[in-house]
Amino acid sequence: MSIPYLAQPERQQKLEWLEGGVFSVLLDAAATDGRLTVGRFDVPKDEAPPFHMHTREDEVFLLIKGTALLWVGDEEMELSEGGIVYLPRNIPHGYRITSDRADLLMIATPGGIEGMFRQAGRDMSTPRPEGFEISKEALAAAADAYGQIVVGPPR
Repeated sequence: MSIPYLAQPERQQKLEWLEGGVFSVLLDAAATDGRLTVGRFDVPKDEAPPFHMHTREDEVFLLIKGTALLWVGDEEMELSEGGIVYLPRNIPHGYRITSDRADLLMIATPGGIEGMFRQAGRDMSTPRPEGFEISKEALAAAADAYGQIVVGPPR
């Protein structure tokens, strides 16, 4: 049985992510009885994950602020502020931020994908090791552990 869960900002885990961006875990699988993950990205221009697909979850992205290019399969499109996209599992996709900064809300169902961000990212409540970066190897290992398939480099 699921119970209501309130995640005030001070209870939301913040992880250092690609290109010095931040991924905030707003709701994780533990808080939603495995039903969904909700996260928020604050990322700089040119942040782009590898072209990938999810084998375990469907994903929704809402671009709260900023602009981005989005690739879904072979199709390229622009995502403008306020735009939303639904990405079913097993569909290759990727994006690249084209504005100076972007604020994206991500919802994935079922939950669990936050484990990948936790494995590869750095919890910002701990001291930052000098020279910290997310290597391609660390990102690939975390992706593999959580059912993500990297199908190509960032676009």
